[in-house]
Amino acid sequence: MGERGPVPKRSHQRRRRNKPDNDGGGEVTTAPAASTEPPPAPSADESWHPIARQWYESLAESGQRHWYEASDWATAYLIAESISRDLSPQVVGVTDDGEVVRDTIPLKGASLAAYLKAMSALLVTEGDRRRARAELTRTTAVDEDEEAAVVAINGWKDRLSG
Repeated sequence: MGERGPVPKRSHQRRRRNKPDNDGGGEVTTAPAASTEPPPAPSADESWHPIARQWYESLAESGQRHWYEASDWATAYLIAESISRDLSPQVVGVTDDGEVVRDTIPLKGASLAAYLKAMSALLVTEGDRRRARAELTRTTAVDEDEEAAVVAINGWKDRLSG
């Protein structure tokens, strides 16, 4: 997992550029992946609680999915299954007639902490990714008019400065 402490700034927001990228983090060990393409995410179980299904399906749409291996997807599947069970109606008692009484109960704090820790291992949040020194970047569309204006301004600047 990543380092402790406050969430590091993004690489383009850091002021010190002369400091090595792995400042105290040690060497990075690499190993070849099982294949060149990331494995597909297993389908979410239709019987899962809607919140668990939404979380699991969001992983397949997120940028960090490119780093996931089959074992990561298995971990995510297990987490979603457990979340679904915790959020679904549970047995809260038995009537005098022997009928089982089910009701939804609040999520336990210990369960929530365990889920958040497991999600952190999957680099689910931006803070988790930054601690692990993994950044997702979005490609932005180039505005040709703006780019042409910058070129024109630079041309005038060069002409005026001599």
